[in-house]
Amino acid sequence: MLDEALKEEIQTAYRRVLEGLDLTPRYGQRLMIAEIARTLSSIEADESGRRLSNEHVCVLEAGTGTGKTLAYLLSALPVAQARGKRLIVSTATVALQEQVLHQDLPSLKQHSGLHFDFALAKGRGRYLCVAKLDQALDGVEDNPTLSLFEQALESRDGDDFHGLVQEMADAYGNGRWEGDRDSWPVAIDEGSWRRLTTDHRQCTNRRCGHFGACAFFRARRHLDQADIIVTNHDLVLADLSLGGGVVLPSPKDCIYIFDEGHHLPDKALEHFYHRFGINGALRWLRTLKKSLTELNTALGSQPTLARLLAGFPDLIAAIEPRLGEAYSLGHQLAELPNGAGEETRHHRFAMGRAPAPLREMAAALVVPFDELSRNLESMADILRESLDPDKATGLSREQAEPWLPLVALLQGRALEAHALWQAMAADDTQGEPPQARWLTFDQQGGDAELTFSASPVSAAETLARYLWGSCYGAVITSATLTALGRFERLQERAGLANRYRYQCLPSPFDYSKAVLSVPREAVDPGDRDAHERAIVEFVTALGDKEAALVLFSSRAQLRAVEKALPKTHQTRILAQDRLPKRELIDRHRKRVDAGESSVIFGLASFAEGIDLPGDYLTHVVVTRLPFAVPDDPVGATLAEWIESRGGNPFMRISVPDASIKLVQACGRLIRKESDQGRITLLDRRVLTRRYGRALLDSLPPFRREIDGQLQA
Repeated sequence: MLDEALKEEIQTAYRRVLEGLDLTPRYGQRLMIAEIARTLSSIEADESGRRLSNEHVCVLEAGTGTGKTLAYLLSALPVAQARGKRLIVSTATVALQEQVLHQDLPSLKQHSGLHFDFALAKGRGRYLCVAKLDQALDGVEDNPTLSLFEQALESRDGDDFHGLVQEMADAYGNGRWEGDRDSWPVAIDEGSWRRLTTDHRQCTNRRCGHFGACAFFRARRHLDQADIIVTNHDLVLADLSLGGGVVLPSPKDCIYIFDEGHHLPDKALEHFYHRFGINGALRWLRTLKKSLTELNTALGSQPTLARLLAGFPDLIAAIEPRLGEAYSLGHQLAELPNGAGEETRHHRFAMGRAPAPLREMAAALVVPFDELSRNLESMADILRESLDPDKATGLSREQAEPWLPLVALLQGRALEAHALWQAMAADDTQGEPPQARWLTFDQQGGDAELTFSASPVSAAETLARYLWGSCYGAVITSATLTALGRFERLQERAGLANRYRYQCLPSPFDYSKAVLSVPREAVDPGDRDAHERAIVEFVTALGDKEAALVLFSSRAQLRAVEKALPKTHQTRILAQDRLPKRELIDRHRKRVDAGESSVIFGLASFAEGIDLPGDYLTHVVVTRLPFAVPDDPVGATLAEWIESRGGNPFMRISVPDASIKLVQACGRLIRKESDQGRITLLDRRVLTRRYGRALLDSLPPFRREIDGQLQA
């Protein structure tokens, strides 16, 4: 139960914020505050603070306008402080992260009366490595420890790179820049940045001569003092994959808030996806082979390193011919000629099961890559210890330090290879969803590549065990968490237990101000030409001062409709990908401000990522129900597995997912309480198919207009 002192603290803070910001209290917001406080304060723990209860997660769907950020900060922060836990606020997009960091938290701190510190957590790869900056300043063109890729970049960058390095050194040394990529005033190309940052394997932490000036650890020290840490889903998942508590605090000491929580299952899948490019691997193996002479000269005086180095030629000789065989086998299995053509092609294995010859080859590659990664890890450990003046390894710092980046880089590559071949050879658990396994063929100019890939089709088990099972408490929230009005799809994808608390909070918006129309022009998209003509006719008939967003399911159809419009109407169109998103939105707003018509043509990303309140958007046109065809290897494997067990993947996956996307698309129209307008569906299947009513009923209570007639 929520004790009276904590309850009073939350209520007082809420009242102060409402008064300080001159806000009107919202019913859904008050419910959200109460539900989060009730869930988190009722968690039972032992004397050490370790969680004992298993009803520590709440899942709250709260539409635009609820005031979610204020609700979860006000309710979760006092509980976290009272329990001695850290609050981790995780978002899926940079835009929301910046809003929380630069608007919501400063405002809360100013007006609530709550005392707290907050910080932003970013991965190590977003920060400058001072050691690498120092090397770049000294000029390391001939450094033998640079990988082949870095050497190639070195030769291309020339004076531009060295000018950038000097600017960064001046700015960082003078305190004008904190050393993170995102705050540098201009975009930094990926190749240049890769040479100036590091990862957890290459970083030597406290043993680094530049540790005191390290940008990452300076930021990390700030995190150690913060009550609230703002981050993103990717970093939370990356930290969990490293065991937790590496960049962020340990999960058992954290209460997580996952805003935009509907993205979490897809983000999790990306973190457990393994891939291995044959030619890319042969290149880094050649890097190791070419470096052996210099490695022996530099490090061979250390007995353990000498023994490990002596074993590399045989290991590489065992791996290289097998990779050549894997390349040929991949082409045979996909029934491709030696060249795969100019386009990227996938070859997916049915039910995720690799054919016997490939499984045998994968099993044969697991062993040498396991040995290679262990040997490189042992080398890296010795090199790191050699940087510590208190450790006697037989190597000086000057001998070890130049070689650690290369050894750590190659160790990471070997570990990735081992994980892929292990996944390719593994037997899937009976009765559980299989892994998806597939081949990808790329022919870019003269460079051909064959990539082997494996991925779970669901992240549910991993999230259930390593996130929900290990954290002290969690809140998952978003405007769209339910599918067809239920939480089952999210539970299935995110591994959320039935015992957790689930609630849909009421919206403050009056949705009767908007009309949802299925006009006579709407046709079945199965007749592509007729559907395209219908879209062209409808867009042509839009009013002279219309502020509209037309959402397409394919880039090809968007381009075809744009081309088929009369010339007089093409000037009104602002098409996605023709302009950067920010410039497109700016032009749209300027046209509306000038009283002109402006019509945005957008794809799926615009169905979720655009905020145009008031007169900037009065009409949303959904050209086609947003069914995703499960033709990607992961989705296709999952659909195949569901079908093999007597299920209907269309009804179990496609319809619920389309429901979420349709709600998101329609949600572009009503962004604040005074908004009104029209939503048009140009897909007649919503009326003619049995799933159509379920899709319509999952939408907010707009007034409905069918074939020009308002419905009662």
